[in-house]
Amino acid sequence: MDKPAPRRVTIVDVARHAQVSTTAVSKVLRDAYGASPAMREKVRQAIAELGYRPSAAARGLRGQTYTIGVMLPELRNLFFADILDGITAQLGDSPYQVLLAPGCNGEKAEARVIDAMIDRSMDGLVLIAPVSAKKRLTEVARSVPTVVVGRHGSSPAYDSVTDDDIAGAALVVDHLVGLGHRRIAHIEHHETDRVRLAEMPNAQRADGYRQAMTAHGLHAEIDIASTSYTQAGGYLGAQQLLARPVRPTAIFAGADVVALGALEAIAEAGLTVPGDISVAGYDNSALAAFGPISLTSVDQDGRQMGAAAARLLIDRIGNRDRRTAQVKLSPTLVVRRTTATA
Repeated sequence: MDKPAPRRVTIVDVARHAQVSTTAVSKVLRDAYGASPAMREKVRQAIAELGYRPSAAARGLRGQTYTIGVMLPELRNLFFADILDGITAQLGDSPYQVLLAPGCNGEKAEARVIDAMIDRSMDGLVLIAPVSAKKRLTEVARSVPTVVVGRHGSSPAYDSVTDDDIAGAALVVDHLVGLGHRRIAHIEHHETDRVRLAEMPNAQRADGYRQAMTAHGLHAEIDIASTSYTQAGGYLGAQQLLARPVRPTAIFAGADVVALGALEAIAEAGLTVPGDISVAGYDNSALAAFGPISLTSVDQDGRQMGAAAARLLIDRIGNRDRRTAQVKLSPTLVVRRTTATA
């Protein structure tokens, strides 16, 4: 005969065990005013001894679940891990827990993930580089406090945290021109949507590349391979650029993961980096700093972006009516061994 499932420990059990009221237990759980240090210690000891776990569903019915949903475009890009580190570090001393989900770089997949987070009564959302329509993001933000990371443009409904991607692209071009390069190519993420062309980091970096090349009198040397912000995209983009009648002497990859694919294609072509061709990336991820790769890359400080997003979100949860804020961080260039004189 099957044993009956063990009964879940309730707040009433905790109150009896600690010999306090359920109201006192509730105050301790909510970290609310009115519970003395001695009472807090008694309740926490009872919770530990009984193995009590608050019901997220019940807390949601009372107004808060103390959960934050974070949507990442995908899990393979190490830069997104830096943003996540910043979020979790900022929330470390708070009662909030972070739950993750991949958006899979598609509007339908994003919609499923976001709807699931809302359905589970999460207190707030951090959406990293979402591709959903702006109207959709606004609808989401009106139903739950939301911070959008890595997407330019302002909104009356959600806060945002971005890097100055145009300035970051200029840092790369300026560096390469300073090394004597003129035939500087760029691998971008292909985009056709009008709004995303104005707001997404990949489009801003491509624009920054064009502007910087023009500012240096190199408009005629602008050369862009339009693929994707993936390792495969970098590999394909570099193959296209190396097949040009006159190949570039330097490649600016729009993301570190793109640069990794480019390095692979360059090696397969029998060329050396930086002897035959210089390569620079964007994100300054752990991949870029890895010794055997030592990739020159733009540092947009993912941890700082994540921390700023968490601060904005907690503030938004506490004050839904305040005006939205847009935080833009200034990037820096970290020079390593993949770039050299032309």
